[in-house]
Amino acid sequence: MEVLINNQNAAPSLLKQTMHPANHWIALKLVGVRSNRGALGAKVRLTAGSRTQYDEVRSGGSYLSQNDLRLHFGIGDARRADRIEILWPSGQRQVLRDVSPDRVLIVEEPPLAASRN
Repeated sequence: MEVLINNQNAAPSLLKQTMHPANHWIALKLVGVRSNRGALGAKVRLTAGSRTQYDEVRSGGSYLSQNDLRLHFGIGDARRADRIEILWPSGQRQVLRDVSPDRVLIVEEPPLAASRN
């Protein structure tokens, strides 16, 4: 992960990790189809090993700033995420299993399931 700091009356500062971390991570970039394109309000539950983490896509930050809309999960020494459950703003639920780490995964909201009579 990198951090860019916009300093007042000075040049910006870039904090960049130069060592390869020993632990693993997964970042999710959610793309809404039925929901809003930015997937604002989508809720995610990620389970890797014995740990479960929760996050939600939120917009905004503070004055003249914007937070990254991607969700970043640190999964420690786990070799994969066992289960990622996404609750989209449309109410649709999506489950991903056995997701490999150390990458940004782009997940598009599935189209509306065909209704059954």
